[in-house]
Amino acid sequence: MSASSTLVKFPGPGCIIEYMQGNKPQIAWVQEEQSGRLRLFTQSKREIKLAAARVLPWAGPQYGPDKSRQEALDLLNEHEDRRSRKIAALNPMELWELAQGELPAATAQWFAELLQESPDVDDIAAMGRMLLDCKTHFKFTPPDFEVYDAEKVEQRMLEQEAKRKREQLASAGHDFLRALWDTHQKKRTPPASPEDPALAADIEALLRKRIAEPDDHESEQLWKQISKGLPDVPHLPLLLAQAWGILPAHHNFHLDKAGYDTAQDWYAPYIDAVDELKERVLAVRKEPDPRPFISIDSATTRDIDDAFHIEVRADGGCRLRLAIACPALGWQFGSELDKAVMRRATSIYLPEGDLHMLPEELGTDFFSLLAGEERPSMIMEFDISPAGEVEASAVHAGWVKLAANLNYVDCEAVLNEDFGWDDADNPAAAFAGQLRAGAKLTRTLINRRVENGAVVIDRPDPKTVLEGEGADVRVEIEHDSPTPASSLLVSEMMILVNSGIALWAKERGIALLHRTQDVGVPKEYAGIWDEPHDIARVVKALSSAVLETTPRKHSGIGVAAYSPVTSPLRRYPDLVNVAQLLHYLGTDAPHWTTEELDAMLPLLGARLDAAGQVQRFRPRYWKLLFFKQKGDKVWWDAVITDENDAFVTVSLPDQQIFVRGRRSGFGERTHPGTRIMVRIGKVHPLNNEIQILDVMEQ
Repeated sequence: MSASSTLVKFPGPGCIIEYMQGNKPQIAWVQEEQSGRLRLFTQSKREIKLAAARVLPWAGPQYGPDKSRQEALDLLNEHEDRRSRKIAALNPMELWELAQGELPAATAQWFAELLQESPDVDDIAAMGRMLLDCKTHFKFTPPDFEVYDAEKVEQRMLEQEAKRKREQLASAGHDFLRALWDTHQKKRTPPASPEDPALAADIEALLRKRIAEPDDHESEQLWKQISKGLPDVPHLPLLLAQAWGILPAHHNFHLDKAGYDTAQDWYAPYIDAVDELKERVLAVRKEPDPRPFISIDSATTRDIDDAFHIEVRADGGCRLRLAIACPALGWQFGSELDKAVMRRATSIYLPEGDLHMLPEELGTDFFSLLAGEERPSMIMEFDISPAGEVEASAVHAGWVKLAANLNYVDCEAVLNEDFGWDDADNPAAAFAGQLRAGAKLTRTLINRRVENGAVVIDRPDPKTVLEGEGADVRVEIEHDSPTPASSLLVSEMMILVNSGIALWAKERGIALLHRTQDVGVPKEYAGIWDEPHDIARVVKALSSAVLETTPRKHSGIGVAAYSPVTSPLRRYPDLVNVAQLLHYLGTDAPHWTTEELDAMLPLLGARLDAAGQVQRFRPRYWKLLFFKQKGDKVWWDAVITDENDAFVTVSLPDQQIFVRGRRSGFGERTHPGTRIMVRIGKVHPLNNEIQILDVMEQ
């Protein structure tokens, strides 16, 4: 075999060259060269054309141009075999150890010369192929190979391992997901989990990732590979996870999307911080205010964050004191505990249970205004005229010891003087004077708000009750005894505090977080609305409230400014505002500037929105399941609230849910306010789908 053993710079006819195709070097015989283009003969006996620039920098050896096709093929096979055998003898790690730190890049020939004094073309080509294949340690930038440093090598090896695992997951996981889908569709026994625990864990992690972040770009390609051939249905990862049994029936995927930790011990990593917080608070204990403060909440409420005491003045006015729970005392903003609480942003109350913003031992015990227990508090005082006008206000920090934790039902009995209201077993009877004074005040306050343009929505609040467990759960919608007077007493006092403190802070230049709704509302919309069609009409005029640092009006509530402070155990903005006030009272300066509060808003707003989605859609899921379980033969009372040429929207007042139906299914004389009966069907709770099947005039 007569040929040059050195590299060929300009390959011509009779030269053996290599080029990249399919991410792999291919060997070929040059038959012709013309104007930078080569005509090649390959090992597969094909002829192809190739730009000379694509030839790898280890061309050779050079043979004569007079070889027959068979002779050329024999030579290609011979050199291919020789190069393959030489590659097997190379150790890329040893080469990297020799080169790393010596120079940033070198040719394949330089690397070959590290191992032998006069390498031939096959030695160099074998070296080049090996370097091309070792992408974790070398990068080919023709004609050189860049030598990665140790840090880059570690990164590349991690990436390579991740890629290998993705490919394994896509290959092995596809059949398993197909079996899970068959389980879901045909209600079969679920398949056995993959034998490899790591593979099973990776599949589970991917399903959970797609449930929580369905639009995640990082996992999208892998998901497309592993779910190829499965139907593109809503919530497919959730359905597969439920078929596998790793998630229960009726799993609350909204919490996954919100990233809201549902574990009872979510604050376990911060338990030392919780204990230290308690110690800081107890170290500054004061004698509690001697006045008999009382709270009014639902009978099951444990996170009690507001209470009141009212004294009637001789002129018919009153002095109202509101005690607000004070978890801000000793709170370390910026700590890991604080970051975890801010991520929760708000407590969430669902039919299946409550999720508290604060660690439960803080929110439902240590800081909760439990009767008979000394608790730190922010106390706000208001002198109010007989006409409901705030004449003076003051704020101070202190401690309280509530006289009683009352509930709405007992207080309502006292206010209505229901039969037996003053029995010994009604704890609210002992505070009848305060309750009646408070009720009188709050009637005045709501009238003033309406005069100022408030749009007050008064609608029933049905209770969704779950019975049973897992797939066997049954849903009922019940109505508790109405408590309009005691509910109004609490809500108006909270509005008074939140609006009053906003103005108090504004006068002193204290930046706070405000809920604003600065929109123009038609005068005729001011009032108290309780009919579904009226509520739907006036709500259209109101935009969503905005959390911001500028104290502007809240049109819907009918106040000049509104800064939430009354629920610091349940909402992070309230915790921030109470902390701001507490710092001002102690140092005569706020904790944060306006700019610092503004910087807090993007993250806080996003977390509040995420939790708000859970609070909005999860109760609706249970209501849809209620209708599904009742079947499509039941007729339900409804009121038309809106209509257009295509659709009619109705409200089911007893269940507090809106449903839309096609206009063609309704009579010609239907209009907002018309009372009808409807049959409901084609309900799919998971997909938030519900349809009106039939309509009948009442």
